[in-house]
Amino acid sequence: MGVAVVLVGLVGARMPRAVPLAAIVAGSALGVAHLVRRRRARVAAARAAEHVLAACEQIGADLAAGQSPAAALRSAAATWPELAEAAGTVDLGGDPVRALRTAAEVPGQEGLRAVAAGFALAEQVGAPLVPVLDRIVHGLRAARETAQLVEGELASARATARLVAALPFGLLLLGRGTGGDPLAFLLTTPPGLACLAGGLILAGVGVGWIDALADRASRSAR
Repeated sequence: MGVAVVLVGLVGARMPRAVPLAAIVAGSALGVAHLVRRRRARVAAARAAEHVLAACEQIGADLAAGQSPAAALRSAAATWPELAEAAGTVDLGGDPVRALRTAAEVPGQEGLRAVAAGFALAEQVGAPLVPVLDRIVHGLRAARETAQLVEGELASARATARLVAALPFGLLLLGRGTGGDPLAFLLTTPPGLACLAGGLILAGVGVGWIDALADRASRSAR
């Protein structure tokens, strides 16, 4: 990081100031875009987990009502596309277990791995699927409650990280209010550009590090 700051200072001294400033803005935009993508991935995984739970509940209800496993799977796939490949395999006369295991590799759909195990058990030893799926649903509900509890605890940590990252901008406004001109220093002088780059790098690394720790804790809770 220190080398990057020195390089920015040297570049700012030899090139038009717009060049290093544009590089700083582009780097900041990439960092923000990365954090936004990670947040969207978390939201998508949580939504997928909800879909898996609802699909398991529907399959269990259909089986309890007397439908065959294949018919129950097709019915659930009509609402939840996560099961479309498995249902298509059944329509072709194949085994849906492999398709379910493949779908379980998608973040948030890990619960389908247990569904695949239930279908495999029913096929191999003739075990009834209804009680198996009932246990799977209870396990997924418990996992969802734990994940929601963990996410609630982690939300404050993520919010604190973003607040700390935003504090320097408040200090810049405070500096202008006291008669100084910190923006002119940061945006128009080589030392200021170096300080700006270093501050943004440190803020980005800090927020990304906290975000990564929170994601790791969230995955461990699933």
